[in-house]
Amino acid sequence: MQDSSSVKSSINGLFVTGTDTEVGKTFVSAALVKSLTASYWKPVQTGPDQDHDTPEIQRLTGIAERSIYPCSYSFPDPLSPHEAARRVGQTIDLSNINLPSISEDEFLIVEGAGGALVPLNDQFMMTDLMVKVNLPVVIVARSGLGTINHTLLTIEALKSRGLTLAGVIMNGPENRGNREAIEEYGTVPVVAELPRCESVTAESIVGLMPRLQRFSESLNRN
Repeated sequence: MQDSSSVKSSINGLFVTGTDTEVGKTFVSAALVKSLTASYWKPVQTGPDQDHDTPEIQRLTGIAERSIYPCSYSFPDPLSPHEAARRVGQTIDLSNINLPSISEDEFLIVEGAGGALVPLNDQFMMTDLMVKVNLPVVIVARSGLGTINHTLLTIEALKSRGLTLAGVIMNGPENRGNREAIEEYGTVPVVAELPRCESVTAESIVGLMPRLQRFSESLNRN
């Protein structure tokens, strides 16, 4: 099984994807921003302004404006990026999405939209953006029934594209059997298990820090 310590300590960021929509990517991204003292970038955002993920990250982490990088694309409809763009007569151009220039000691959390194989346009998917930014990927997965299949499919899709996997973060009640199955069959470590919070607040994010400490230390960010 790959150990998270095998991810090079010299990396300057992580790409957060999920096994599905509404799986907790923004919740986990906020926890990682806090734990890793990181900056944040959401390249593609869909949905109305009040549901955007960047303000939620700011609310949960208190991150400074200078540590937030603007979206490359933002669309009003809460749909897959390719369809949300089409609805407003646009097409996402992957060449227009470029990793922000960050300082030498800065760490960046990049949050994807939807799951790994969500289309960006008629040619490219979210995995193609992952390949372009070339950061190790954290997979956010539910802890309950169905997660083994969804997580192993996501792992397979990412590995087939040569992407480096930093690990899986499971969201929800602890489930030892599912965790062990993902690690055994996916040969990827589960680097943290986070409880699903009914009400997500800045205080609840702070409360998650002990659960992420070991992962943060493996990245030399603690």
